[in-house]
Amino acid sequence: MNQQNYKNHIRFYPAHHYVFYPLASFLFCLCLYFVFNTNENLAIWLVMSAVILLMIFLSLLLRQHYALMGQNRTIRLEMRLRYFILTQKRFEDVEARLSLQQIYALRFAADEELVALIERAVIENLTPNAIKKAIKQWLPDNMRA
Repeated sequence: MNQQNYKNHIRFYPAHHYVFYPLASFLFCLCLYFVFNTNENLAIWLVMSAVILLMIFLSLLLRQHYALMGQNRTIRLEMRLRYFILTQKRFEDVEARLSLQQIYALRFAADEELVALIERAVIENLTPNAIKKAIKQWLPDNMRA
């Protein structure tokens, strides 16, 4: 596996991204083709199109929602632990001044630069993208959902 960094940290789930979504999209397009190119069973093709579109939409939402809720809670707990180990102070005071997206971006920073980057993120109100770009020693997160 390649070493994780800013350019390659996005993760794909092959079963969804390369099988389910292309197949569902093909079926949706096929249904739309029959909606516009046939007069027979028009109501059935419209309903099929709507059902497939709803199925795609719900699968996008649910697949990410459940995994991300657990992952985000774990990241927050990990950041609290790392901050306490590095500073012997509780993270909750600092956490209140950061957005969740900033905290999620900070998790990629190695311990050597984490505290300084947290302080900089609070003072300069860095965007999550700016935080990721500021990381010099990327700490990979290969177990993301």
